[in-house]
Amino acid sequence: MTVEPGDPFLVELAQDERKGVQAALASWQKRQEKQQARLAAFQNMLQFERDAWDKGHRFIAGIDEVGRGPLAGPVVAAAVILPEDFSVIEVNDSKQLSAAKREELYELIEAQALDIGVGIICHNQIDEINIYEATKKAMLDAIEDLSITPDHLLIDAMKLDVPMTQESLIKGDARSASIAAASIIAKVTRDRLMTEYGKLFPGYAFEKNAGYGTKEHLAGLREHGISPIHRKTFAPIKDMLKNQ
Repeated sequence: MTVEPGDPFLVELAQDERKGVQAALASWQKRQEKQQARLAAFQNMLQFERDAWDKGHRFIAGIDEVGRGPLAGPVVAAAVILPEDFSVIEVNDSKQLSAAKREELYELIEAQALDIGVGIICHNQIDEINIYEATKKAMLDAIEDLSITPDHLLIDAMKLDVPMTQESLIKGDARSASIAAASIIAKVTRDRLMTEYGKLFPGYAFEKNAGYGTKEHLAGLREHGISPIHRKTFAPIKDMLKNQ
């Protein structure tokens, strides 16, 4: 049964002095307040999309990347075009979410998004063109991977050489629902890849650290040496190569 604020049933409960009833009512009210806060935050995260829709743009792609900092593996970018009735209110910066929640939201975003594109730039390309250029290329590849051509871009802290209009938003993954959705798609995609790499190259705990330089990862480097997916232009790998 759904109970709305102001319902006569709630009024009746409020007048019931039994401790158990009052505790249950207080718990319900707290849940309602949390839900209202989540809804308000979600509506706030759609402000850039609404502004673009109001200006006549139909297909707005939010773009974000993950994997600039790790010592191993690819950098992955995603481009996500959301519908105007998008309703996954828990969408947020992927770094603020647990792995389980990201997986759950990944499926919900995939079900509701108008289109999703992914760009993956491998460790070798990162070494060849540097991580900044690799990040831009991953984003451009994600746009290219879309089946719908976007007419406006919302990009997390980056500008791209593309013909469509764009907005670069600092901390965009915490300010725009489209960018947040892209951050989740990119993060889950990359984490799944690194889990597979963990099976191929055991000893570095890639399935746990996603290639970031954790204590366990660095210990693996000392014990097993450089794996085929390590970035050779990143310290300490480049220092290890100099000393060989």
